[in-house]
Amino acid sequence: MKTERTLSSRLVYEGRLVRLRVDEVALRSGRRTTREVVEARGAVGIVALDDEGRVLLVRQFRRPAGRELWEIPAGTLESGEAPVDCARRELAEETGFRAQEFRPLVGFYTSPGFCDEWLHLFLAVGLSPGEQAPEDDESIQVARIPLAEALSMIRAGEICDAKTIVGLLLAAGIVRWPPGADAEEGT
Repeated sequence: MKTERTLSSRLVYEGRLVRLRVDEVALRSGRRTTREVVEARGAVGIVALDDEGRVLLVRQFRRPAGRELWEIPAGTLESGEAPVDCARRELAEETGFRAQEFRPLVGFYTSPGFCDEWLHLFLAVGLSPGEQAPEDDESIQVARIPLAEALSMIRAGEICDAKTIVGLLLAAGIVRWPPGADAEEGT
């Protein structure tokens, strides 16, 4: 059920990756207020798992966090690009690796309180190395880390990126997806 009606909308900023608009809305109660909305093209995240049970993680400086973060490879969708094609492209650019298969894991809003970005998570398997080709503004360190160690890094606060946490927990089977998967498997 929709609880807000848009009365007006104005574009405040348009950048390379995002747009910011301010909407004036009427609440169900009749009260008026404003909503700041960041519009994003959407993105992908890739849990790349090798045959030895290691995941590919990238480490790079993130300006909003003010520090380097460990993350799964990820990136923004280009206009008209299919999510799986974006996943292939981003995995190769950021890590140099290719994958034989990309399996959809889940999709979710990254921060729906102020942003409309939808992130598609994939599990990539059948990895083969290649040459890394990051964007000109990226400085990326790549590591292959055993999945169990990556889970320990989450618990220790060394991995604090939401998409990475969700992807690793799903890949490890700690969180079953879709809901009810345990019942279907008879466990």
